[in-house]
Amino acid sequence: MSRILCIDWGNTRVKTAFFNTDNTISDQRQFAGEEAAGAISAQVQDAKPDGIILCSVTGASAETAKLLQSKTQHFINLDGNTRVPVMNAYSSPETLGPDRLAIAVGAQAQYPDTNVLAISLGTCITYNFVQKNKAFRGGAISPGMNMRLQAMHKLTDKLPEVSLDGGDILLLGYDTETCMRSGAVYGMAAEIDGMVAAFAAQYSDFNAVLTGGDAPFFGNKLKSKIFADPELLLKGLNLILKHNVPQLR
Repeated sequence: MSRILCIDWGNTRVKTAFFNTDNTISDQRQFAGEEAAGAISAQVQDAKPDGIILCSVTGASAETAKLLQSKTQHFINLDGNTRVPVMNAYSSPETLGPDRLAIAVGAQAQYPDTNVLAISLGTCITYNFVQKNKAFRGGAISPGMNMRLQAMHKLTDKLPEVSLDGGDILLLGYDTETCMRSGAVYGMAAEIDGMVAAFAAQYSDFNAVLTGGDAPFFGNKLKSKIFADPELLLKGLNLILKHNVPQLR
């Protein structure tokens, strides 16, 4: 049974997952950035995958990419020019984040006969729109949750540094910290609902899907009918590698 290792190397977290021939996921893990290189090297040494695909939005993965290429016959370091099973209609593929491309592929496979907006909540929010003719058109990018909190702190004199960990997230904030959390979280929820409504009004046969590390904060805060798939990017990576290497299908 061939196994594919898919790696999602983000700005703050690194996720890995092995996919079996039947596209089921096994041995999914998550690492902090500083421990990722050693952990992934150990995974490859132990499992000896038949193919590896890396999706990275940071230069910290460069050395690991060289290592991975030497450890398997089939390796892809995903970028905006990689062949994918959708039409990439983004006008500047050299500036396209590979995570957005993988998310678009995963979303199109999950909703193949509709227009689909895949919303990823990470360091930034990315809105990734694939038309029902399988064309990835682009979408939008805006600040993510922690970026909003950090901007309020760093771009003002007196607003404190606020974390979401262990703090109240209320619509009606009762002090400065809870007001900042409310603005970040409920402001994002309103933005997401507004974007989904705008796309739905313009495109019929429409679905939206939510993914990304911060998605769990929004399960009960959105008014839109929106599905959630935390593995959407990893699923897209698996499909992209198989698209390029038929013998792994």
